Amino acid sequence: MSTEPLLTVEDLHAFYGRAHILHGVSLSVAAGEVVALMGRNGAGKSTTLRAIMGLVENRRGRVTFAGQDTSRLPPHRIARLGLGYVPEDRRVFAGLTVLENLEVGRRPPRADAPAWTAERLFDLFPNLAEMRHRPGGRMSGGEQQMLTIARTLMGNPRLILLDEPSEGLAPRIVEMMAEAIATVKREGLAVLLCEQSLPFAGLVADRAVVIATGNVRHIGPMADLMADGETRRAYLAV
Repeated sequence: MSTEPLLTVEDLHAFYGRAHILHGVSLSVAAGEVVALMGRNGAGKSTTLRAIMGLVENRRGRVTFAGQDTSRLPPHRIARLGLGYVPEDRRVFAGLTVLENLEVGRRPPRADAPAWTAERLFDLFPNLAEMRHRPGGRMSGGEQQMLTIARTLMGNPRLILLDEPSEGLAPRIVEMMAEAIATVKREGLAVLLCEQSLPFAGLVADRAVVIATGNVRHIGPMADLMADGETRRAYLAV
């Protein structure tokens, strides 16, 4: 795993109308690293991902991806640089089959990123292989989550932003999701994921960034957070 940051976020502020949501968030993700952005509901986790992706119009600060300043770029240009985004609400095309959903996400291979095909993704998510001709609207929530991640990987990104990948899923699907994240990490893909589940983050993440009320409160190895009861109680306990 490289120690050079692939994604760097510096002093990121974000606003919804007059509401100041993020207050100077700074973090980094290296190639092949999984970083968990953790915090309670309303802490600013999803807004951080959306701001990185250019989906929050009123923002300031500096975001650098693959050596390029993306702070003021629109979302489609950020995506073309190799930054993928999997939103919390999944957004599959209900009337398209699994294969057709994957085709929507297809982009040419990149020299500096893992190359994904539908068949490779069916190996990653065997459940999808069994329903390749099923419309997205006739899938369970967990199956739709897998499909959304697979569709994003069809764009051959270098880094993906995952918003709450384990939320509301059955334990077996959560286990499969953890296995898939471990696999893409071995392929060299970087992952920044928002997560409330400490056990899930502990399974997949190398480092943790804890956020509360739009401020970063803790950054360090995932193992350190797992052992730090005081920080967990202060910022993660419900």
